Amino acid sequence: MPSYFSVATRARASISLRIWFAAYRSYKRIYHPFVDLGIRLSIAQFFLKPAMVQAMTWHEYLAGDNFSRSWLNPQHAALLGIGIELICPILLALGLFTRAAAVPMAILTLVGHTSYQTHDANLCLAAILIGYVMFGARAISIDGLITPGLGDSAVPIFSHIIHAAEQLTKHVGPAFQLALRLWLGWTLLRLPASTAIFPVAAAHHLLPSLTILGGLMLALGLGVPVANKALVIAMIGMQMMMSDFDGFWMILLLAQIGMIGAGRWSFDDRIYAMLVDWMKPSHGTGDTDNWPRVVIVGAGFGGIACAANLRHLPAHLTLIDRHNHHLFQPLLYQVATAGLSPADIASPIRSQFRDDPNVRVIMKTVTGIDIKQQTVLMGDDALPFDILVLATGASHSYFGRDDWSRFAPGLKRINDATAIRAKLLSAFENAEDEPDGVKRDAWLTFVIVGGGPTGVELAGAIAELARFGLQEEFRKIIPASARIFLVQSGTRILPAFQDSLSARAQDSLERLGVTVRINSRVQEIDDEGVTINGQRLQAKTVLWAAGVVASPTAHWLGIEPDYAGRTPVDAHLRVPNHDNIFVIGDAAASSGWDRGSVPGLAPAAQQGGRYVARMIRARLEARGEPAPFVYRHRGSLATIGRKAAVADFGRIRLWGAPAWWLWGLVHVSFLATMRNRVSVIIAWIWAYLTFRSGTRLITGQDMPEENA
Repeated sequence: MPSYFSVATRARASISLRIWFAAYRSYKRIYHPFVDLGIRLSIAQFFLKPAMVQAMTWHEYLAGDNFSRSWLNPQHAALLGIGIELICPILLALGLFTRAAAVPMAILTLVGHTSYQTHDANLCLAAILIGYVMFGARAISIDGLITPGLGDSAVPIFSHIIHAAEQLTKHVGPAFQLALRLWLGWTLLRLPASTAIFPVAAAHHLLPSLTILGGLMLALGLGVPVANKALVIAMIGMQMMMSDFDGFWMILLLAQIGMIGAGRWSFDDRIYAMLVDWMKPSHGTGDTDNWPRVVIVGAGFGGIACAANLRHLPAHLTLIDRHNHHLFQPLLYQVATAGLSPADIASPIRSQFRDDPNVRVIMKTVTGIDIKQQTVLMGDDALPFDILVLATGASHSYFGRDDWSRFAPGLKRINDATAIRAKLLSAFENAEDEPDGVKRDAWLTFVIVGGGPTGVELAGAIAELARFGLQEEFRKIIPASARIFLVQSGTRILPAFQDSLSARAQDSLERLGVTVRINSRVQEIDDEGVTINGQRLQAKTVLWAAGVVASPTAHWLGIEPDYAGRTPVDAHLRVPNHDNIFVIGDAAASSGWDRGSVPGLAPAAQQGGRYVARMIRARLEARGEPAPFVYRHRGSLATIGRKAAVADFGRIRLWGAPAWWLWGLVHVSFLATMRNRVSVIIAWIWAYLTFRSGTRLITGQDMPEENA
């Protein structure tokens, strides 16, 4: 192998650190917003309970002179206190104007501490609130949602306020972090301290060795994430064992320190800066021009999984796709049936690798591979590679009748889904405007060819759209009267599932009004309908879900494909006689499954992508290659409508509502980004509760221009 492999071996520590840092950043993005939300809700509850009691017994509290101040009469003091305790906690809980809400709450807490009762809880609570003044709320807040827009709004006051808050965080925040660490560290070190200024009681209940070590680490800002978590765990244990131990607010304060970090003036910050500098691409690896060039063609499940596991390696990684987005194909049928928007199930490829400078994304169509020159051909352009990964997926197969594609579109891309959506919705619109009864019935007849998961899910979704989604919206037709046919050439639908689950799926479809025709072959398709087993069926809408054929990777490589057009690969997913070329996903003919060929499923592509990444990493680090690829089948899922699904995990089989909930959970977890997950969940909840969808748009068709 070239010399850069020995160079890369010397960078193993750097690679491991990059992976660890990336994992820790992901952990903070997911975990810290929920910690922040929990702290805000706890503070809000603490303030609101007594405020509500005081509001309900207003005259008694006022008569007791509980709010008297030398500079403020009792009634005004009471009104001010009640107002702060009722309004500000709600704003804090919502994360709305968080900094402004925290200011009066912190002042009120300190006034109570100095004038009424000296208590550790008041000091810790005030410190937490000042922390919110300095840093604001995290992602799960209204501020986090609206601040970017308000910062660039046409209302000058908001932009000035947001700018001032940013300057406060930037310039005063580090000083607060240092003061907070020294204040709490002094307390934990058991140094002489006044109970009016330091929360000594809670800290002194813990083991001296733990508090002294933790206090020293906090004061120095050394290993703060570890120290604060150890102290939190110890205090939670004390809280559970000792009834008189009151360390709740110190626990929350330590949790907040874990979120905001040690700050600029700490050993943690210096060490982090040194490590980041040491992990720069050129550090310890010589000239980056000597790095290997890894090219991945296709940004589907396999390509994205492979790239995600290679992005921290000392390699020039190029990801090529003809689209600029990664698509979650298993939910594409919901876009086609107006259940979801395309943006709900797709995310830009570049956004997934924005933090990886060694990853380059190219949006072009690959037209061939020059094996001798080791280049990927994209029209007139050629991109050289040292290692090539082909993850180009599959396309529709019409079994030699490609002329049917004009009348029976398949479902593989977003453009396919939006075109099918337009075709489905236009059918109902044309039926509404059709005076002839026979032609109207043809518009209201839908045929899906293919009884696999895609066909079953399409049939169920169209039936629900007709029965529920469009009810009461038309005046001349009844959408629920639409006829939906699911045509399967085999003896049962969902042939990859157990017989009993196939039968349950067919029963669920028939209860939705779908006519399932098994042992039926489509002999002809045109713009007027289909011919099935010699019988003519007038249908204006025919959809194809019967088969796929692999992309032409075998043709590019000059290799004889298998019966499905896939490229034969060895046990390590390599092309025979080409150790630096890998094929994964639907394009690969792999025997790495104990039941036969690896199926064309998203989990199989992901597992293949991760395996090839391990192969490449082992080669870069001059280690032995891993064991041959083995596909681990996690199960099969298919949904039929809004409350029925089937799940086959071998010995474990589920159907009905339990399988439907599991299907939803699995599909949401596989979506690429948190935005996608949240958007899909909201859309599903809305559709489930209302039987309505907001994506019933007919787009992409040539419409005649009319005067407004």
